[in-house]
Amino acid sequence: MRGWRGRTATAYLLLAPSLFGVAVFLVLPILVVLWLALHRWDILTPSTFVGLANVVEVARDGRFLHSLVVTAVFVAFTIPAQTVLGLAAALLINRGLRGSAIYQVVLVLPWICAPLALGVVWRWILAPTDGALNTLLGTRIEWLADPALALPSVAAVSVWTQVGYVALFFVAGLRAIPPAVHEAAVLDGAGPWQRFWRITLPLLRPTTFFVLVTGVIASFQTFDAVYALTPKGGPQLSTDVVAGRIYYEAFESRAVGNAAVMALGLFVVLVVVTVVQQRWFARRTTYDLST
Repeated sequence: MRGWRGRTATAYLLLAPSLFGVAVFLVLPILVVLWLALHRWDILTPSTFVGLANVVEVARDGRFLHSLVVTAVFVAFTIPAQTVLGLAAALLINRGLRGSAIYQVVLVLPWICAPLALGVVWRWILAPTDGALNTLLGTRIEWLADPALALPSVAAVSVWTQVGYVALFFVAGLRAIPPAVHEAAVLDGAGPWQRFWRITLPLLRPTTFFVLVTGVIASFQTFDAVYALTPKGGPQLSTDVVAGRIYYEAFESRAVGNAAVMALGLFVVLVVVTVVQQRWFARRTTYDLST
């Protein structure tokens, strides 16, 4: 019994740094947001307890629901595109063609750059008068000022930024597939497309699950690039994503309690979406690739 207690104490001692980080940077902020959601505070004056009044106000105000819809559309644009393009890039890299290492570095560069800086660059590229894209096309298109084009344009920039990140994980997943699996399929007469659809894709499901979960979470929380390209929610609030709405509510309207309620709402949405993805992949994923 004494030995068991000693091992348990040692285990908790080794876990203490990680548990401290979780408590300080995850649990404590959530508790602070919960406290703020129950108070009315404008940053400048003392806070006042209002109970669920902030929740009622946010529910009655349609801006938060509108931002959720805008963000959902943004996610619907970005996640399929960056996943498909990332997989295609990974397949090319995995073939080991000449210069693939340089191509891999170039592909990752947009992801490691500061999103706000990239947003400023892309705002110049998409400028209606002297922008690089309109100059190349020889026409004037209001990419960021047209409500119908603003969100797709921002989504395209986000996809361009994230493709390298997605490709890196798919490359790792492809290289984890035992070559013997494909060799056996070739001996059985399977063609390239059959091997891709029936072997490669199913064995990439753990990687796909990770890419989709992290991609959805990141897309729901996107702010920097959207703020740089279309500040104030864009034309007719067409790019008013949830993270931006929380920022404007907290630091421009100084309604910190309402912003906290919105943050909790976003947290609940992300938990639900993640659980749904986890359950969908749980019965369709093979993690043991040993032969």
